[in-house]
Amino acid sequence: MCGIAGWISYQRDLRAEQAAVDAMTETMSCRGPDDRGTWVSGPAALGHRRLAVIDLPGGRQPMSVGTPGGEVAMVYSGEAYNFHELRAELASRGHHFTTDSDTEVVLHGYLEWGAAVAERLNGMYAFAIWDEREQKLVMIRDRMGIKPFYYYPTADGVLFGSEPKAILANPLAGRTVTADGLRELFAFVKTPGHAVWHGMREVEPGTVVTVDRGGVRTHAYWTLETRPHTDDQQTSIAHVRTLLDDIVRRQLVADVPLCTLLSGGLDSSAMTALAARQLAETGGTVRSFAVDFAGRTENFVADELRTTPDTPFVHDVARESGTDHQDIVLDSEQLADPEVRSRVIRARDLPAGFGDMDASLYLLFKAIREHSTVALSGESADEVFGGYLQFFDPEARKGGNFPWLAQFSKHFGEDDAILHQDLGKLLDLDGYTRDSYASAVTGVRRLDGESDFEFRMRVISYLHLTRFVRVLLDRKDRASMAVGLEVRVPFCDHRLVEYVYNAPWALKSFDGREKSLLREATADVLPRSVYDRVKSPYPSTQDPAYAVALQNALKDLLANPSHQVFDLVSRDWMTRAVAVDSPQINQASRRGMERTLDLALWMDMYQPTLDLS
Repeated sequence: MCGIAGWISYQRDLRAEQAAVDAMTETMSCRGPDDRGTWVSGPAALGHRRLAVIDLPGGRQPMSVGTPGGEVAMVYSGEAYNFHELRAELASRGHHFTTDSDTEVVLHGYLEWGAAVAERLNGMYAFAIWDEREQKLVMIRDRMGIKPFYYYPTADGVLFGSEPKAILANPLAGRTVTADGLRELFAFVKTPGHAVWHGMREVEPGTVVTVDRGGVRTHAYWTLETRPHTDDQQTSIAHVRTLLDDIVRRQLVADVPLCTLLSGGLDSSAMTALAARQLAETGGTVRSFAVDFAGRTENFVADELRTTPDTPFVHDVARESGTDHQDIVLDSEQLADPEVRSRVIRARDLPAGFGDMDASLYLLFKAIREHSTVALSGESADEVFGGYLQFFDPEARKGGNFPWLAQFSKHFGEDDAILHQDLGKLLDLDGYTRDSYASAVTGVRRLDGESDFEFRMRVISYLHLTRFVRVLLDRKDRASMAVGLEVRVPFCDHRLVEYVYNAPWALKSFDGREKSLLREATADVLPRSVYDRVKSPYPSTQDPAYAVALQNALKDLLANPSHQVFDLVSRDWMTRAVAVDSPQINQASRRGMERTLDLALWMDMYQPTLDLS
């Protein structure tokens, strides 16, 4: 895992721009604390920060290969889990390797197959290749968008980086946010290719972006396609288990300490149990970590979203699977710490929007990094197998809008509630989400003979796998890489995604519950308590002291009436929010306060120019 950056300028010799290249590269130091390197040749400059995971001495980057027509150089972030097979195939075709790294395999794969190497990769990756032979840049991102990747076209080339901050470090990049950028911030719809910053683009998942003197071209090498599912229930369950066993085995490969993230839910418990069983075959033990809040288990209050605390289930899994387990226990003072909020915003380059859940995720990863360099996560199983409440919500099933918005507004309020009235009218978030939804559903193909209900559930699944999951994957990546921790997501293996996506909803919920296929496929390794547990989302603190800390921070902000945040947020709303007795603060108000504080801090840190014309 690493951070990459680069600059292509067909009208400059970038050897004279080393300082700018270094500045771009150093913004990625958190993603790659182990090593750094740059490669500059005429119009091309590549920068790399390395987190050493595979072949610690041999995987240095940028990596290049000389050819009769010129050098081919690459910067690479991620992991190719099938690099052993690809290496053997390439060796049989005459390629010679000097390291044991997956980076070198991917580079030689490009020499053999060109950009089509992407179609052969199994993994998470974002990489850029400068091909001197054709004076072109090739940028490739993994199918599900696990690894972030951004670019910024310029008058004579392009800037690129793992994160926007790498691009923003170059003087050619502007820091303007338009009305559409704000719509994307507040609408919670994740428009593909959108980067919020004006002029900046996201390399879309499953896409190749090619830059040459003729401009920028994009090509999708993978999309989520509709196909008939002919396997019966037992065959489907067995195939899911076969895939999971293979996926976990591949993702346990690392030359550094590895662990699992364990929440006590079905997803992380199944993944941890499978990993523990496989490592036990070679005498190994899984190290597992869970987040908890001081006093939460003893004082837990059930609500509509979370009916049980996580810790008892976490401990059941750790005990049954024999993991070396540790709870990371956080308190409200840590969650409300302005420095933690600052680090979260810096990691995301945007006002993040998940409040204490962002803070706790960052703090969890920071604590884990003291023990492990790689972690396996249960992220994305809900999107793949159908685990969220909105999959079962009659309102969400009606269609016409993104299904998660029905649940989200119900539990957390409307995202634009904090905006001042004129801005709310200008942004028209309802219209923006309707238009975005209409565009999103055009990618879903209906099977011949598919019932209206089955097709509607296919649409819901598709939207989660092509829009919703990308928000959470980005959140996970940024929070983990901010502390130099590589988090792998087994449930995002494209083979599993394709197979389960095409299973009919009747099969995904054959027992009337969420994630039926996953539950039965891993039933033999799960404690009965976890097998029977109802879905519970990522935990959020219930400590009233946290809400009091938010109010106090908001009071400080109100005392600075010239702050740029008041260009967006209603002063009246803020005044009302700080006047509420803390025990009466509901989720919507708390989220609004978190959003406001995030926005204010982001404006202080990034100094965006707002263009609302």
